Amino acid sequence: MGVLMSRRQTVERVQKVSLAVSAFKDGLREQPSTRRRAEAGTARQGTLEQEVQEGEEEASAGPSQPEESSAGKAAWERLRDGRGVEPEEFDRANRFTPPAFIRPKRELHDDEPPDISLEQREQILNDEMCEICEVWTAESLFPCRICHRVYHDGCLRRMGYLQKDSTVEVTETAHTETGWSCYYCDNLNLLLTEEEMYSLMETLKNCKIIPGVCLTLDDFLHYKHQVHKQQFERTMPEAQEEQAALQFNALDPDKKGHIEWQDFLSHESIQLLQKIRPQNALLRLLTPKERERARTAFLALDQDNDGFIGEAECRQARHTWFRKHQKEMLSCNVSISHVGPISEGSPASSRNDKSPEKILPATKQEETSIDWPGFLRENVAYILAARPNSAALHLQPLA
Repeated sequence: MGVLMSRRQTVERVQKVSLAVSAFKDGLREQPSTRRRAEAGTARQGTLEQEVQEGEEEASAGPSQPEESSAGKAAWERLRDGRGVEPEEFDRANRFTPPAFIRPKRELHDDEPPDISLEQREQILNDEMCEICEVWTAESLFPCRICHRVYHDGCLRRMGYLQKDSTVEVTETAHTETGWSCYYCDNLNLLLTEEEMYSLMETLKNCKIIPGVCLTLDDFLHYKHQVHKQQFERTMPEAQEEQAALQFNALDPDKKGHIEWQDFLSHESIQLLQKIRPQNALLRLLTPKERERARTAFLALDQDNDGFIGEAECRQARHTWFRKHQKEMLSCNVSISHVGPISEGSPASSRNDKSPEKILPATKQEETSIDWPGFLRENVAYILAARPNSAALHLQPLA
């Protein structure tokens, strides 16, 4: 019996070794470098244990070249791909997969003047089905105030785009005059092409800006000084530094002493668009809802219906319609395309009586007149900058 048991153990040992050799050979086929070493090893003596040990040592050694830290690499990848939600901020269990954002590409005709008529009004139609689940449920859908997309609040939560108090904000503002911007329109960085995004990332890296980190006033001014010196090879003038400080205050409406990363990124994105693209190309970024709102604004200012408004009236639009709406201006059941001028008796008007942003109307004979195309060109950047839901002013209008 002892001899039989010894033979059985021998057979089992041989079978185990055979299985190990087969598995090892399969692993060699998947690793070209190891396979070449194994092929060369046929000319030399070696045991199975030595080969397995060498393979384990190679696997444990890992890549030979040093890699960037995983956190930093992930931050730059999120910036490149336009993802604003940090993956560690919510549990991905039972979550929908976030969409893959595709950055736009410049077309040959983008720099040509677009045909945006003042007289021909555009019909605003929203989608009938949720952008995420593609299901129609009538009144429970929340429309974007910029584009044609509609959403369920439950779908937005499962995507990770609605957290904490943001659900209440969507349900309260989506059907009001202020409206709500979806995650596509809320992120101005998604307007940049891959080339433009690469240029912005290089600037941020050169100025030691870390993605996802809030910026204080000193950080913001230091960054602006560095960018100006790299571009013009001279120190930024004091007047521009004062304007940068005003922009910081506009990006920090709650006076927290710092600006959020997403607000800083939106500001830099719209600044880059202004610098790189001509106004005609920016006009092609406007959606039908934004164009219709601009028509309403221009027609409200053109009191004598001659197709011209004054320069001061154009600035007035910049400081009212094309900047963030105030909370007291919310009005339920009012379409975003029916925004009119602020009345003299409104709370917003009385509050700003002593504000430097209040502009007194001037006669058209005393100033430059602006027609409809000029009105669009002058204000297109401010229209785009008003897209995000954040209360911050991502492009501070000049006084």
